[in-house]
Amino acid sequence: MTSKDFILASASPQRIKLLEQIGYIPKAICPADIDESELQYERPSSYVKRMAREKALKVYAEHRGENVLACDTIVVVGRRMLHKAKNDEEQTAVMKLLSGHAHKVLSAVCMVSKTGKISERLVSTRILMKNLSSKEIKDYVASQEWVGCSGYKIEGRMEAYVRRIIGSYSGIIGLPLYETKNILEGTGIK
Repeated sequence: MTSKDFILASASPQRIKLLEQIGYIPKAICPADIDESELQYERPSSYVKRMAREKALKVYAEHRGENVLACDTIVVVGRRMLHKAKNDEEQTAVMKLLSGHAHKVLSAVCMVSKTGKISERLVSTRILMKNLSSKEIKDYVASQEWVGCSGYKIEGRMEAYVRRIIGSYSGIIGLPLYETKNILEGTGIK
């Protein structure tokens, strides 16, 4: 496959693989190093859209005249955003919070075109988790699959604990493909 006329503002192997899956290989990968702190009273949907936009704009500022695609994904329980756990204890607390409950995964996609036009999409996916036993939580935490992810990595052991998904499976992984393809095509990248 030949590369397409856009820069991906992410080094996520999952996002790169998802793009390749639909035939979109970026011509360059330039991760955006931005401050990902929440603003006071910021809603999860506003936060994830702002993160995707700031990543895209940061890389666009470094590569004027290029198409730049960025994405951000977070896990939300109620209004609480789950950020990347720093250690086993934090991840154990995350797993206990998710156990037996519904939660959402929000994925925002942002494209800044060569002309500076911004296109954005937000995808919300609802996930129903089974009640996890202490052993299941301990085994998942020990697997280290969650390292570097917000909440968990679904494409592994965690998938066996999901009772139901309502929305975008690829969005849970980190890049909602339907919306991403539409944005790319809308920018003239086919």
